[in-house]
Amino acid sequence: PRIMDPFGWSYRALYLFAAAFCFSAIGYALYVQYHMLMMPCPLCIFQRVAFGAAGVFFLIGGLHGPKTVAGRWFYALLAGMASLVGALIAGRHVAIQLMPADQAPLCNSLGLDYMLDAMPLTEVLATVFKGSGECAKIDWVFLGLSMPMWTLAMFVFLVALAVYSALKTNR
Repeated sequence: PRIMDPFGWSYRALYLFAAAFCFSAIGYALYVQYHMLMMPCPLCIFQRVAFGAAGVFFLIGGLHGPKTVAGRWFYALLAGMASLVGALIAGRHVAIQLMPADQAPLCNSLGLDYMLDAMPLTEVLATVFKGSGECAKIDWVFLGLSMPMWTLAMFVFLVALAVYSALKTNR
């Protein structure tokens, strides 16, 4: 089933908005890192990569502006999967932050750069997703939600936007 957009935004406008949204999220993360001096944990870095991937797929889809349903679903699949992966990463980060203090992972003090140099990629991924003390620490809160909670909401929004854009009837 196809749905009508009540706001009149075209597919192209929605996708370009989503791309700008993704790149703005990365920009804000860099602002927090370099101006607020909060270093990102490995899960934060993975979330940035997911925003970047989703942003690139949204940008390409917006610039291309496919006219066919298959073309729209192709870009929805790419952008939606990148956003879904980001949501899973952010969800894991939120789960680590919500663990009781006695169950939270300890600081391993291994930076992502070091892990990528010293370990195979599968071991890096396993180590990062186990979490560390850096991931459990909550340094930033807005309206009662930590940054990973906000990024989880943003990724869910992007998944919904990708699917919604593919279902639209007006161009």
